[in-house]
Amino acid sequence: MAEVIFVSNRLPVTLQKTDETLAFSKSIGGLATGLKGYHEREDSLWFGYPGIPQDALSEQQQKHIETTLLKEHKSVPVFIQQEDVELYYEGYSNKTLWPLFHYFKEKTEHQRETWEAYQRVNARFFETLKTHLQDDSVVWVHDYQLMLLPKMIKDAFPSVKVGFFLHIPFPSYELFRLLVHHKPLLEGLMGSDLIGFHTYDYVRHFLSSVRRILGVSHALYRLPYEGREVHVDAFPMGIDYDFFALSKVVKPAVDERIILSVDRLDYTKGILERLVAFRTFLRRYPEHHGKVKLHLIVAPSRDVLDTYERLKHDIEVLVSEINGEFGSFAWMPVWFLYQSFQQEELIGYYQTSDVMLITPLRDGMNLIAKEYLASQPTTPGVLIISETAGAASELSEALIINPNDDDMIAQAIHQALTMPVEEKRQRHKVMIKRLKRYDVHVWAKTFLERLHSLDIQPAMQKKIQTLDTTWCLEQFKNSQKRLLVLDFDGTLSPLKPLPHQAKPTPQLKKLLHSLTEIPHTDVAIISGRDYQTLDTWLGDLPLALVGDHGVWLKEHHQEWRQTITEDTRWMDTIHPLVERFSDQMPGSFIEDKTHSFAFHYRQSEPDMVAVKLPELKEALRSIIGGQPIELQEGHSVLEIKDRRVDKGQAALSLSRQKPYDFILIVGDDTTDESMFETHPNAISVKVGYGDSHAQHRLASPKEVKELLEVIVKG
Repeated sequence: MAEVIFVSNRLPVTLQKTDETLAFSKSIGGLATGLKGYHEREDSLWFGYPGIPQDALSEQQQKHIETTLLKEHKSVPVFIQQEDVELYYEGYSNKTLWPLFHYFKEKTEHQRETWEAYQRVNARFFETLKTHLQDDSVVWVHDYQLMLLPKMIKDAFPSVKVGFFLHIPFPSYELFRLLVHHKPLLEGLMGSDLIGFHTYDYVRHFLSSVRRILGVSHALYRLPYEGREVHVDAFPMGIDYDFFALSKVVKPAVDERIILSVDRLDYTKGILERLVAFRTFLRRYPEHHGKVKLHLIVAPSRDVLDTYERLKHDIEVLVSEINGEFGSFAWMPVWFLYQSFQQEELIGYYQTSDVMLITPLRDGMNLIAKEYLASQPTTPGVLIISETAGAASELSEALIINPNDDDMIAQAIHQALTMPVEEKRQRHKVMIKRLKRYDVHVWAKTFLERLHSLDIQPAMQKKIQTLDTTWCLEQFKNSQKRLLVLDFDGTLSPLKPLPHQAKPTPQLKKLLHSLTEIPHTDVAIISGRDYQTLDTWLGDLPLALVGDHGVWLKEHHQEWRQTITEDTRWMDTIHPLVERFSDQMPGSFIEDKTHSFAFHYRQSEPDMVAVKLPELKEALRSIIGGQPIELQEGHSVLEIKDRRVDKGQAALSLSRQKPYDFILIVGDDTTDESMFETHPNAISVKVGYGDSHAQHRLASPKEVKELLEVIVKG
């Protein structure tokens, strides 16, 4: 099997430095436990930050860490400077991505220096990683700190299989688009071959963002992207079931019923809201006074940040108020333990508790809920869990609550404490069966097997061969008369939300001019754009221009002329209908041309397009009847035009003017297919993903420019 490489922000090894002494110990946690079996294989490596900044270590210590980690723990350290650790981890990761992905917009910070550090550290991970990569490597990248890394890997090593798993929620598009750099983050993730999330809600949000921001729609959770297929699916993470189930603690005989709450200090966990709900419970159900106790365990986390220090203070104040209102010398309703516990100690708390209260405001999964259930003895306790925790989708037999509804939580606590034993056992039995069947080892195995099984050869290569630039240049050099026929939008210029934004850059115009200076070489731009725009943008270049899909032609040193006489009265009938639909679809607009018009909807809400566009096409077909009018679909555009006009005939007219022995035709859209069909002996090139009559393919306008630059340089 190919080498497996795991990459995460932190290594599965904890490194501690005391004076000049370095100590290594294995980390305990869901990810480290879940991948332990795979990591122990001979062909596995783990890359991550060792936990101590690079500038706090001497060169000798760094070498010692590298040697020890590789030899004893099969790990490779990614050394990062202290400043970058603060800006990348404490800054962009935890002050920008973490709050926004957990729906805390008001806590989200946008700072240029933290984003720049995030880019630097992702690049630092790649620089460390790349020397260990081989063509058949399999890389599994983890979590929100490394969202740019998959693209870096895929760009440099296209044949490497790249997986990515997000361990926190993926927010809705409405929130995600608020990120200043949302597009490069998505592009970074799209370097993956397989992207995993905990729940299908997160999958749905991700696909929605990709569709709206990158303009890519999925088919059966497969995204066509830059000639590849990116697979997306839900892989709910499990726990090491046997570890928790086989640990036995004798439950003491006590009169008090224990409600347990275990969290890391974080505003997403809903700790304050939980305490308010517990106070409501005590006020509403006085019969439980003196008989129930809340063990509130909060593990210190990120307490260097002001937000977390304030949260700790607010928790302490609220605990004091509750104990002051209801407590006595004989009974204190809330025991607040601000400390970290070893896993074995937590299991003791799990097994001696009657109720587990988990009410995060938003949580990617929440493995504590699963750990509690697996640790329960013969007479199980009751799990109360927030509907906004990822685990809730798997644990429907628990008491599911709204974390913002203190009345609902109070009622659930009362229900849990008074639930008959047989009902508790029945609920517990169903959930345990599920947790045992899909534990953390199955989770890791399922993801990796899926990643290994993927055929990551670009889908375009299965039917259409990628253009060999060297071969194309040789054909060009060995010819006597050459014709280059180029589409514009999506071919020479990337597709833009608005047509005017695709205006050619000075660099592109310079490149086109250089092509026209090559002896015995003619260049033609054939576009669906109106001829006035083409003339404004490119009319000063010594090349042929064809506008409106072939209606208008301007040959070198000549004026524009109309190649066909059309009756355009149909436009007066159809235009009002399209205009009415455009009014109903915010973001859409009509591009008027002399002999056709285009209905653009790239900026419209995709779900609305899915409903309204079929209605528009059906209405148009009913009006068109037997007229020679056709509907031609392109990239988020519907063109209404005379079917007797197409780019193929225009290209044929140009190619017959001279005895060309080299014809290169490049286009990206369905409107360019007629050029490929009418020139079977030309070197035809489809730009982008999808079926085509072209013989060759290039992935993007960037690659088209690179091809033309190669031709210019000769």
